[in-house]
Amino acid sequence: MKLQSTFIIFLFFALFSQSLMAQSMAYKTLLKGVYDKDFPLVHLEQEEILQNAVLLDTREKEEYEVSHIDGARWVGYDDFSFERVKDIPKDQTIIVYCSIGARSQDIGKKLKAEGFKEVYNLYGGIFHWVNEEKPVFSDKLPTKKIHVYSKTWGIWVNKGEKVY
Repeated sequence: MKLQSTFIIFLFFALFSQSLMAQSMAYKTLLKGVYDKDFPLVHLEQEEILQNAVLLDTREKEEYEVSHIDGARWVGYDDFSFERVKDIPKDQTIIVYCSIGARSQDIGKKLKAEGFKEVYNLYGGIFHWVNEEKPVFSDKLPTKKIHVYSKTWGIWVNKGEKVY
């Protein structure tokens, strides 16, 4: 009986950890298909870049209001305007982000074309940020809520409280 219980626990752990790894590999594969090879990414472990950059949230206002990375400025996507970034010096390090990094990469390319020199896309977007248990805020207060865009996109978030 004890051996059977141990085997069941082992089997559960093996299946559970494999499903987490599979999701991680699936997410990495998704991101690989989204990102252009010639547009620079910044990873969470690159703290020096992250600490010295202006963070621009390129999601829609509703997504930003649910939660965002501390200190991030909302610039939007569908109605993005250079007016929202006109006070940022062209040599300032900028990190753009959205849910996974597709929309932010588009905005990042626009910024580069406009003459901004050091623009990075946040690897994995805010979904990866939240999954790595990094803090997000709403009205300057910490929150566990994360706007996941839709139920389809919500499968990529396994931490926090999903908001649709």
